[in-house]
Amino acid sequence: MTARKKVAILGSTGSIGRQALDVVRQFPDRWEVVALAAGRSHDLLASQVMELEPAFVSWEGAASAALAEAVERTGSRRTDPVEMALACDIPLVGTAGAAGLMPTLAALKAGKPVAIANKEVLVMAGHIIRRAMQSGGGALHPVDSEHSAIWQCLWGEEGHGIRRILLTASGGAFRDFDRSMLAGVTAEQALNHPTWNMGPKITVDSATLMNKGMETIEAMWLFDVPMEKVEVVLHRESIVHSLVEFSDGSVKAQLGVPDMRLPIQLALAYPDRMPAPPMPTLDLGAIGTLHFGRPDTDRFPCLKLAMEAGQRGGTFPAAMAAADEIAVERFLAGEVGFLDIPAIIESVLEKHEGVADPDLETVIEADRIAREAARRVHVGVTA
Repeated sequence: MTARKKVAILGSTGSIGRQALDVVRQFPDRWEVVALAAGRSHDLLASQVMELEPAFVSWEGAASAALAEAVERTGSRRTDPVEMALACDIPLVGTAGAAGLMPTLAALKAGKPVAIANKEVLVMAGHIIRRAMQSGGGALHPVDSEHSAIWQCLWGEEGHGIRRILLTASGGAFRDFDRSMLAGVTAEQALNHPTWNMGPKITVDSATLMNKGMETIEAMWLFDVPMEKVEVVLHRESIVHSLVEFSDGSVKAQLGVPDMRLPIQLALAYPDRMPAPPMPTLDLGAIGTLHFGRPDTDRFPCLKLAMEAGQRGGTFPAAMAAADEIAVERFLAGEVGFLDIPAIIESVLEKHEGVADPDLETVIEADRIAREAARRVHVGVTA
């Protein structure tokens, strides 16, 4: 019998982390969870620790009573996510923001595969991530449904040139809103995604199309293509998860029902395909028609801002991602309006002094400066 693979779930209490644990539970003979990292959802983390009894646990702040009791009863040891990434066979990085950067780098340098669900890691430091992967012999297994689709389309296509990568976008919760309607969008509305069940930050990013802009930068680094070869196409049904056009004009697409457990499972199990998680099968006859269109960057300027930052390169993507994180925080707190999110990002990027080929320290400093700048931006629209 093959030994179980040791898995670390970083961001275990978030949407991706919880769904990853659903996948692991389905195959108890395949994977063993040896590490769980979370933020401040201590009571949920406590229940996960009691269930899985991991060797390592990480959390922010002082432990709640329930978490402290769970750690004591199971004998789990508190440590940092970098040690977790090194103590397993494959870490799943499902944290948001810059928190996933150091664990990802550590695992890649140690020659490990990383199931990557954190957008900001590749956006802010894609060139550093690729160098770590090449020098250490590690690999990235994309968890995002769009990048998982591209990854699958490229299996067996080595040596066949990529003409274009076509990332599909549902368009988010407000794809049919005009600018006057967007001005009045509330946080509650923004968190109601029409297709996917995701965390608050990524759901708002989906509504602004910043999520898709970041994915174009991710695709550039994941698949080693220039930004000019990455395009976005609207597809409201979220059935075609992305497409690749090859040098001969042939186009491959990956289709499936919108369920994140499938790409998570694939990232953990690669190169194997496991039995499908419990979800409906794809019935194209019942769906009938699939729709496609072009994104409107006038209504959704975050897409354009992100793609321009990707083209400028250097520290610009890191500054953009950091400014977006703070802008979304301010929007969810009711401090600024929906249309203020791109205004804050644009203001930060206009003042950003880019560095063309930054080292890790410079990237982290650019992230810090952009966050501070985004907190200071005064905007005229209020939520």
